[in-house]
Amino acid sequence: MAEAILRGVLDGGVATAGDVAIGEPRPERREYLTRELGVATVERNLDAADGADLVVLSVKPQDLHVVFDEFESELSRDQAALSIVAGAKLETIRKGMKNDRVIRVMPNTPAQIGHGMTMWTCSEQVDQSKRDFTRSALSTIGQEIFVEDEKYLDMATALSASGPAYVFLFLEALIDAGVYVGLPRDVARTMTLQTVFGSTKLVMDTGRHPADLKDMVVSPGGTTAEGLQALERAGVPAALVEAVNAAYLKSIKLGQQ
Repeated sequence: MAEAILRGVLDGGVATAGDVAIGEPRPERREYLTRELGVATVERNLDAADGADLVVLSVKPQDLHVVFDEFESELSRDQAALSIVAGAKLETIRKGMKNDRVIRVMPNTPAQIGHGMTMWTCSEQVDQSKRDFTRSALSTIGQEIFVEDEKYLDMATALSASGPAYVFLFLEALIDAGVYVGLPRDVARTMTLQTVFGSTKLVMDTGRHPADLKDMVVSPGGTTAEGLQALERAGVPAALVEAVNAAYLKSIKLGQQ
């Protein structure tokens, strides 16, 4: 995810490769990042953060304490910490980094192709210039939403950050369903992907409620009505709600560890 954001920032001209330094313990990864993106890479995170305006934390939640242990002294007043670590609260980052200027970001994987959905927030101590930079950087990887209340980040984790996995599962099932009724797999794949893409774009471009557009497809006593009844009987709508809620509760739990 950090690489996706970095590529977006570089491609969007928000920063140049010379503005970036990355702390990476694995030699092969350092070599790759330098070769592919032209950025400076170092082994120690402290060296990467030296003199940086924005220190970005991109590690697995269980490894966050390792980063905290490296930063024995607080960042300077000109620096802020930006975290994309799932579940890690502003207060957790503030204490671990010994810095009141904290930005918390929750992107999703479509950021890799510039069509991500990112929600973010920050502590009140973050100055306007860093807020503006963060907004510009996140805009290079898709849509961004700033919220004042941090509680919405756990909800975003459950809906937009985990959401692509739900969509991929749905796509896989639709493709398999096409094969089941007799379509060649490549044909079922093309039809499924374009149907989902076109349906999503129709909602976005028209601004109409999905329920209204659904009613346009359903004819009385027709094939779509029959299919929707099967989905209702299988509890698909309720299962989606349960999935998002389960992910939401898990996000809260991660933040308490």
